[in-house]
Amino acid sequence: MTHLLPFLLFAFVASITPGPTNLLAMSSSARFGLRATLPIITGGCLASAGLVLAVGTGLGHTLLEVPVLAQLLGWAGALWLTYLGWQISCAPVDIDTTIENGRPLSGWATALMQLINPKPWTVALAVVSVFMASASAPAWLLALLFLLMAIPCMLLWAWLGVQAQTRLQSPTRLRRFNQLMGLLLALSGWLGLLS
Repeated sequence: MTHLLPFLLFAFVASITPGPTNLLAMSSSARFGLRATLPIITGGCLASAGLVLAVGTGLGHTLLEVPVLAQLLGWAGALWLTYLGWQISCAPVDIDTTIENGRPLSGWATALMQLINPKPWTVALAVVSVFMASASAPAWLLALLFLLMAIPCMLLWAWLGVQAQTRLQSPTRLRRFNQLMGLLLALSGWLGLLS
């Protein structure tokens, strides 16, 4: 088990640091509540763990051999996150948090977002190149452990969004929050592409 500790630390840091999916969970839970955000959390965490598994079982070699494919995925991800950021920035600022007042992103859409999001690909490639050999663990175990680490981390981001709800009781504050979250979401995609 001690040989997995460095991987678990990496998985925690990769899951807790701000990234597009964490920002999306926070923004969604501030607007729609925690329950409506659970599909975003589920889709994002399962897709990230799935990427670790896919890269660990061979897809990573393909991406390393065809760098233009990785670059195209990065550009598509940055553009998609910019679009989502714009949608969040322009979201209605009604205080009503029912799902009928707009809709949070679905779990499937969040999972698909992970496929073009640079952060999970970078994380998955790091897992394979750094931790698969040193932890002497199969890809499925690392993917499972990553999933188990990612869920509470993303739940924390969603909880922060719920806590922000109490401070967003005016349309002006909610609009500013939406604009900040939208900007950060778009920026995270471009920073991930440039890093």
